[in-house]
Amino acid sequence: MFKPILVAVLCGAALVAPAQLVAAPRDAAQAFTWKTVPWGGGGYIPAFLYHPKSPKILYARTDVGGLYRYDYTAQKWIPLLDDLSRSDADLMGVLAMAIDPNDPQKLYAACGLYISQWARKGAILRSNDQGRTWQKFDLSIGVGGNADGRGTGERLVVDPANGKVIYYGSNRDGLWKSSDGGANFARIAAPVSSISLLFYDPRGHVLYLGGVDGQGQLFASKDDGKTFSPVPSTPDMIPQRIAQGPDGTLFVTYARGDKEGDVNPAGATIGGLWRRDLAGNWLEITPEKPANGAKFGYSGVDVGPDGTLAVTTLDRWWPGGEIYLSRDSGKTWTGLHQQAKWSEGDYSWTRDWHGNGWFGGWMSDVKINPFNKNELIYQDQGAWVITNLGDAGSGKALNVVFPDDELEESAPLEIAVPPQGAKLLLGMGDNAGGAYFDLMLPPDEGLFRPARGNVPGIDYAGSKPLYVVRTSDSAKHKGFVSNDGGMSWAELPNSIFEMPDYPKAGWVDPGRIAVSAGATSLVWAAGTGAPYYSKDGGKSWTKSRGIPDLKDRNFRPVADKRFDGVFYIFDPTGSILASADGGANFTPIVPGFPEVASWQRAKLEVVPTIPRDLWLAAPNGLFHSPDSKHAAKQIDHVDAAWAVSFGAPRVPGGYPTVYVAGKINGVSGLWMSEDEGRSWTEITNDGRRMDLVNIVAGDMKTFGVVFVNAPHGGIMVSSAAEAVK
Repeated sequence: MFKPILVAVLCGAALVAPAQLVAAPRDAAQAFTWKTVPWGGGGYIPAFLYHPKSPKILYARTDVGGLYRYDYTAQKWIPLLDDLSRSDADLMGVLAMAIDPNDPQKLYAACGLYISQWARKGAILRSNDQGRTWQKFDLSIGVGGNADGRGTGERLVVDPANGKVIYYGSNRDGLWKSSDGGANFARIAAPVSSISLLFYDPRGHVLYLGGVDGQGQLFASKDDGKTFSPVPSTPDMIPQRIAQGPDGTLFVTYARGDKEGDVNPAGATIGGLWRRDLAGNWLEITPEKPANGAKFGYSGVDVGPDGTLAVTTLDRWWPGGEIYLSRDSGKTWTGLHQQAKWSEGDYSWTRDWHGNGWFGGWMSDVKINPFNKNELIYQDQGAWVITNLGDAGSGKALNVVFPDDELEESAPLEIAVPPQGAKLLLGMGDNAGGAYFDLMLPPDEGLFRPARGNVPGIDYAGSKPLYVVRTSDSAKHKGFVSNDGGMSWAELPNSIFEMPDYPKAGWVDPGRIAVSAGATSLVWAAGTGAPYYSKDGGKSWTKSRGIPDLKDRNFRPVADKRFDGVFYIFDPTGSILASADGGANFTPIVPGFPEVASWQRAKLEVVPTIPRDLWLAAPNGLFHSPDSKHAAKQIDHVDAAWAVSFGAPRVPGGYPTVYVAGKINGVSGLWMSEDEGRSWTEITNDGRRMDLVNIVAGDMKTFGVVFVNAPHGGIMVSSAAEAVK
């Protein structure tokens, strides 16, 4: 039960109706200046695209992080879809991209995340200025930019003889054609409903279509898509990609899995490479086939300006991925991994991905610069470039560099800003994350190792901020602890659960963890159901009492940063719960909130410098319970809140600055308040709305410093103070 001294402090009145507060007008002129907190890459890049006739035009599409163009002069990537609104957030998934071979300014993208019934319908985006601005044309079907099979392509192609004609091959809804430059699409007859690729051969005026239905097959049309015929002498596998040599020779990669359907980027067990010569004959030229129990397919394929042919394996996890090169149209092959010398620069986390001396497993695409035969680009948790491809087979080292400045497709899961030690603690999906001691460099000594897996929970002790704890699905006991602010880590001595046999038994998220102000107790909520607490540094765990048994909900414990042993949890059925005994028992202290559905999210936060000062960001608004003496209230004019955090006040000694990602007076974006929510100012990035932010962490040391997740991935920080230097 509660400690008697803290009962009056923790317990408070029920929620009351919102006060009639007046929100200040939005002032975009007060835009913050933002910088990227560098990580570099960190996500899956299904495809790259050079313009075949104009040099220094290179695009990259991602499955969840939008579209990029490489700036050869500045040597960095430019995100092209960061201006999407929250209602269009699903369009950050890019299933396909296309250029007009006769117009270097034109760029098209088929966008959408999922093809489920509940998902937003997809759209075709068209740009007349290489992605600086866009026109959006909604489709009546879903687009699965993050669905199975997203590594094939491209599924979007412009007729090289008529730039107004565009074909789109969908995941599940057949073939579509536009005759007005992408503004309108109509479905046309096709031999399959699920399409893996489209390719237009201008020499023969032939449209090729890769089918996924059944075991997969390649089809061809010589009448602009009116009729298709199976291509003879090609395998019953799913065509992955097509490339054409300078002389017109075609090359097609294939893959197939143990089950019918999409395989790329995962699930390939067999595959190969086929060539069509100038006489129209098809011949298998696969460099190496699976043997001795190995399973893999082929995906990326391209031909350089001098006829050099490159092809990548797909899903070859043992002994490892390979890029093969041929200079005689596939008669002989050279594997490149033994020559490769990786240079990660500042991105030390990448050593965990190529440290075995092989290329990656999800190499869905490979491209050779049509204007530079020595430049080859491929994907492995980011973009990697071989800069001296001409040395392949010579015995000289192949220089493999990581030119990923501003290509931030990593997925932040949790961030924290402690008052001492690291300037930022970042938990990520897939790449673990790290403790930043210099915000201008990716973490090195503070890197979370192994630099793989998910870190969805991270916290520091309020009065002992060098004590940090994090969850991790790559650890035996699913958690780590640090006593030096994230410089070094030790595994938690025990875990609260056993990870099931995945994928047979499903996946259990390692969840969120909180540490008390004095580091005397931990509360950990993994997966669904009630959390557990430990008072011996994680040696033993006991289930907390007083938490509703909700099997479809994830609880998120929050530690009071001033009172040791005090924790809070938001019960989505409508109340804030508190524990004053280290997480052993929880009791409702503020009832009366609207229920939050299982598919929605609410985030409870406590002001780090004030005991029991609680704020709740919820789908239906922002709520504040300042103490037990005053009734909790709903902040007026805040229609929805996705995240809330706190930073240093402008005037020392004042109430902390409140940062909110949410919708205020009908306008979605990132907001700040210097008067406890009575008025709000929108924070923008060079006048562009920060509409897709849903993770926020303010810095309590310096006014104006706040960290947020960037729309395309990674983290951005306001550069209003010396904390970013």
